[in-house]
Amino acid sequence: MNKKIFFLIPLLLAGCSATQGGRASCASELDSAWQELDLAKAEGFAGTVSYTKAVGLLSLAKGQQTIERYDSCLEKAQRARFYIAQSRQGQ
Repeated sequence: MNKKIFFLIPLLLAGCSATQGGRASCASELDSAWQELDLAKAEGFAGTVSYTKAVGLLSLAKGQQTIERYDSCLEKAQRARFYIAQSRQGQ
């Protein structure tokens, strides 16, 4: 058997585990952000500019999750949570 294959197997496995971790982080961050967004809406902050930015970012993050771009999903969900916090402060 070709020895080069034995060197590639750990790299492939590491790549798969990184994808799984990214998947879980993305999903967790999105869940938290949507819950925070619902709270902000219930508190009457749905009309703020920050709230609108957060909704857009969460929509984009969901799209990134769908096409398995978990790093981008996570970044957008984290930015959305920042804007949700801003909206709850009335900004």
